Amino acid sequence: MGGGCHRMLGWPWGPRAGGQHLHSLTVPIRLPGLPPAADMANKGPAYGMSRDVQSKIEKKYDDELEDRLVEWIVAQCGAAVGRPERGRLGFQVWLKNGIVLSRLVNSLYPDGSKPVKIPDTPPTMVFKQMEQIAQFLKAAEDYGVVKTDVFQTVDLFEAKDMAAVQRTLMALGSLAVTKNDGNYHGDPNWFMKKAQEHKREFTESQLKEGKNVIGLQMGSNKGASQAGMSYGRPRQIIS
Repeated sequence: MGGGCHRMLGWPWGPRAGGQHLHSLTVPIRLPGLPPAADMANKGPAYGMSRDVQSKIEKKYDDELEDRLVEWIVAQCGAAVGRPERGRLGFQVWLKNGIVLSRLVNSLYPDGSKPVKIPDTPPTMVFKQMEQIAQFLKAAEDYGVVKTDVFQTVDLFEAKDMAAVQRTLMALGSLAVTKNDGNYHGDPNWFMKKAQEHKREFTESQLKEGKNVIGLQMGSNKGASQAGMSYGRPRQIIS
């Protein structure tokens, strides 16, 4: 009933006030703390994502990046995966059932150690498709993609945030190029190599020598005493 409730004031049918019949009257009553019913009727649902927010997310989607990712996926998986229709929704439909993504991450591993099981026929049931996407996401994390670069299943399945999907694929491609283990296919310039940690190994004698240098830099108090040291004029006590 919107922002308030209605009290029914009724009289029984019958002659009143000069033979006129009075019908039931509806009197709106405002409840404290609630906006008027008209204001609430003009507002959308409180749940979900507003159109403005969704529009901003969609604007982050990069059409040029899509072309590069499609080229890489086809080069990595082979022509059998096909190609999507151009645009955000075409890209989403292509990846939605999780099969292309699963083939992609499997292609980054040598034979005999593929992380994702791919069914003989593409899944058609919703929960099976979402399960396939989830397997890809876990395999991508295991491969080295950091959690902050991993999209959520609904980002792809419901096209909530296809820019996040692009971000995950870019991170995966960058790792594949950086590892340079022979499993990457395509132009290496499509992705930027990730910064690698350079570890230096030292022999035991080098480590001991380093400790000695640190000791000399810090100095030594061996044999030191306060003899001959002056701390200023002594205090005089007058009795």
